Amino acid sequence: MISMDYVPWKDSTDGVPLHLEYFEGTMFEGVERIAKAYPDNIAFDFMGRGTTYKKLVEEVHKCAKALRTIGVREGDRVTIALPNCPQGIYMFYAVNCIGAIANMIHPLSAEKEIEFYLNESESVTAITLDQFYGKFEKIRANTKIVNIIIASIKDELSQPVKAGYMLTEGRKMKKIPADAPVIRWKEFMKLSRYCFYNYQVKREKNDPAVILYSGGTTGTTKGIVLTNLNFNALGAQIVATNPMFQPGDKMLAAMPIFHGFGLGVCIHSMLFNGGRCVLVPRFTAASYAKLITKYRCNFIAGVPTLYEALTRLDSMDKADLSSLKGVFSGGDSLSVELKKKLDIFLQEHHATIPVREGYGTTETVTACCLTPQIHHKEGSIGVPFPDTFIKIVKPGTDIELEFGEEGEIVIAGPTVMKEYMNHPEETKDTLRTDDAGMTWVYTGDLGYMDSEGYVYFKGRAKRMIVTSGYNVYPAQIENVLDGMEEVAMSCVIGVPDSYRMHTVKAFIVVKPGTPQTEETKRVILSKCAKQVAKYAMPREIEFRDELPKTLVGKVAYRKLEEEEEKKRQDGTKS
Repeated sequence: MISMDYVPWKDSTDGVPLHLEYFEGTMFEGVERIAKAYPDNIAFDFMGRGTTYKKLVEEVHKCAKALRTIGVREGDRVTIALPNCPQGIYMFYAVNCIGAIANMIHPLSAEKEIEFYLNESESVTAITLDQFYGKFEKIRANTKIVNIIIASIKDELSQPVKAGYMLTEGRKMKKIPADAPVIRWKEFMKLSRYCFYNYQVKREKNDPAVILYSGGTTGTTKGIVLTNLNFNALGAQIVATNPMFQPGDKMLAAMPIFHGFGLGVCIHSMLFNGGRCVLVPRFTAASYAKLITKYRCNFIAGVPTLYEALTRLDSMDKADLSSLKGVFSGGDSLSVELKKKLDIFLQEHHATIPVREGYGTTETVTACCLTPQIHHKEGSIGVPFPDTFIKIVKPGTDIELEFGEEGEIVIAGPTVMKEYMNHPEETKDTLRTDDAGMTWVYTGDLGYMDSEGYVYFKGRAKRMIVTSGYNVYPAQIENVLDGMEEVAMSCVIGVPDSYRMHTVKAFIVVKPGTPQTEETKRVILSKCAKQVAKYAMPREIEFRDELPKTLVGKVAYRKLEEEEEKKRQDGTKS
């Protein structure tokens, strides 16, 4: 266990050590030890209301007892489909407290996606917001869900804020029937009184604790099983690579908790080290900007699209960002041009630090590589975290390449996942143990390393679109489209976008007799919306009489990408 005054950052590059000691307990035990040291410090803020570490731990224990009361046991999977709100924090650590596994999913997922997540994880209990109840109820009978817990944003608001919320957001929501087979959050928490003992379960550092979802190396959605150590090691690494961090420092937690970046960096790494999370349940660039200045945040994390939008806001003209100690960009590649633009923006608003780019995969929770605080190299995504190793291999092999040669990025370290849930073959293909006993994640990403150990990301070897920081897998959307009676064939690509970096575009060959009309597009999109999350929906459909093919008869999606790039360049020139 590392005490809070342990400062090992010396005699190494940029003041960061090569090796750290890691907490041996569970995620919640790690937060509990901090609560004992700083009981009256604010753990998180939510829409104007602060919650202390002491209160956080009390609510987690209450939630854990309630979970045991409704029958959740060690090893059970509990699906959490919530935005960044207090109930999401309580439930996440309560699930950990009783030895169950938190299955984290996007609350805006389409009905069929939710059904898949519930069945893939074999979840017995799920929690979501009142506004998403309808989606869960429609697919509930197709799952093994026993209990659905319904939370509401209004339950965690102060009285004045609650009144305003009910007059605006609250009025838009469809009411849940009084006899709906659900447990309301307040009633759920009261069930804790019926659990008297044996609710805390002793779990080990390498036991499964969290399931996050990603396309893996093939683009097919899979649950990534992560352990207590994976998250706790990340918490130690984040502080080690940011020695300016002090307990009480504020992190603007806008990245979502169903994503490794939000859950691992913005939430757990802060609460594990005594930080203060400013929770943002649903953010826009404008609300993000307002909260940075209102709370005088010390750390902010976001995707390039968010920062691009931030630089355009009129409300930021006179903003004072001098409180910032760290600005982190991840989720997508940060262009050299945007980094320069951001650094100038930060300097003009009195920040004394530049933006630092990170790189990682959900298979390593999130970031495992970060631009050093001082020694920055243009175009580089930085150097590996302590105890993390990165090498470049010839794609499709285990042959390590020389410095400067481009190949596949592979990663080893304490944040490497346990497995892909229910996918032993792909686990075996992605996680490979070498003769020295080190287990490496073969990421499918392309890059190279220079002689000083700096890593350069060059692109995705796997087919994937990153839009506003979310990973979208074209094959999944094509499967949905190709299953429609109107569609003979489809191909989905990412189209460059100045704000989102990329948007989703679908090329469709319709079946004979189906008209190529706007009405057909509307019908296709309407059907698509039932199975595809909103952020992954095609924003444009183009009908084609035929699609380009490769020599072996596959759709040549790269040819379509090249056509779109040429159109964009021609449009820029004209």
